[in-house]
Amino acid sequence: MDVREGHIASRILIYIVMAFFTVLAIYPLLWLVVQSFKTTQEYLTTSKLALPKLWFTGNYPWAWKYGKFGILLFNSVLYTGATVLSVVVLGFMAGFAFAKIKSRATGILHGSFIVGILLTLQSIMVPLFLMVNAVGLYDTKPGVLIPYIGLGLPMGIYLGTEFIRSIPDALVESARIDGARYLSIFSKIIFPMTAPVAMTVAILTFTGTWNEFMLINILTSNDINKSIPVGISRFSGTLASDYGKQFSALVIGMTPMVVFYLVFRKQITKGVAAGAVKG
Repeated sequence: MDVREGHIASRILIYIVMAFFTVLAIYPLLWLVVQSFKTTQEYLTTSKLALPKLWFTGNYPWAWKYGKFGILLFNSVLYTGATVLSVVVLGFMAGFAFAKIKSRATGILHGSFIVGILLTLQSIMVPLFLMVNAVGLYDTKPGVLIPYIGLGLPMGIYLGTEFIRSIPDALVESARIDGARYLSIFSKIIFPMTAPVAMTVAILTFTGTWNEFMLINILTSNDINKSIPVGISRFSGTLASDYGKQFSALVIGMTPMVVFYLVFRKQITKGVAAGAVKG
């Protein structure tokens, strides 16, 4: 076997491995979608791998109504969008200050934020609940948003600071000589250069906020302030044996995530690659 044949064989092997893992990733999603069009009786009495004999669409409107997904979807979009925007903008503004504006307090302030990465949600859940309740924000949207943003900022500040440190100081110094203020330097020069890592932070924040369940479940009691994961959890109680509606609820919950990936797949790939190198 010559070098060319060995190269072709290695590429074929790589494609086979990639195809195998692609099937492993996609098949469960397709299986879930197919099962959501079965009635519970058909799901229990037929093969779990078989297609529906009659594609039953009644699970979806029932699950949407019972799960109250209309208001929950709106809340999830609100919480996720506001959190992602705040974490990226505020995190990188702070990262710019820590990386390029020298001060005696820089190290202490930066370290106090980075410590937040080490904190687990379980360790701060009770004190966070008590604080939110004490300031009168329990069962309100600000009472959910503020903790979400606070929990996302440490990672945003860390990645933002490390990336901005790699940008030459001469860019900032020359802009300062020309009379530009720090806010203008950040918005017109620094922030556009951080786009790849900013996308990485946005991805991490988006997935973490969209799928978050424990915190919002203890910070809210009214459906008007809850999110999609809470709606899905309703189908694990009294409806635990109603598989058709459970699968429909899961499909409703995962669809926005799939759409997000399909729309931003190129940016996600570039952002993760750049974030892995620069971060």
